[in-house]
Amino acid sequence: MTIAELNALDKAGFVAALGWVFEDSPWVAERAWSVRPFENMEELHAAMIDQVARANSEEQLALLRAHPDLGTRARISRASTGEQAGAGLDQLTPHEFERLHELNSAYRNKVGFPFLFAVKGSTKIDILRALEERLEASPEQEYEEALRQVQRIARFRLLETVQLETTREGSF
Repeated sequence: MTIAELNALDKAGFVAALGWVFEDSPWVAERAWSVRPFENMEELHAAMIDQVARANSEEQLALLRAHPDLGTRARISRASTGEQAGAGLDQLTPHEFERLHELNSAYRNKVGFPFLFAVKGSTKIDILRALEERLEASPEQEYEEALRQVQRIARFRLLETVQLETTREGSF
């Protein structure tokens, strides 16, 4: 789907097309719809990020909590499944799986939401290392970092979903 096609959608169609980009939080797309039309992917992404920034802390926390633990074998969205598989999290050894589970639990107990990391382009070792390092941060620092990671995840998802149109300005 192109930006022009997204701009032409009614609210329900827009939310149906992009409501999944911010994990189980279609309210982001619903609110971003009101600031159409978008010139390009950068504007669309920025509008969606702006809606998250404008959200109250309860909505933001619900957005963070909507994401699955990395490496989980429980039911997760198709997007998360593909992203995690691309990083090798579907091929963890039993020891790596146990370590990731322990780190995820410690992180969630400390900050109150799952460890969020835009895994695209990373390996399972990169992810484990980042999780170990970020366990040292304060809950406040991690809240801000988690929101940044959600923005990165959304950007990757938009890039895979929306066809880039050739413009003189370049692409996203």
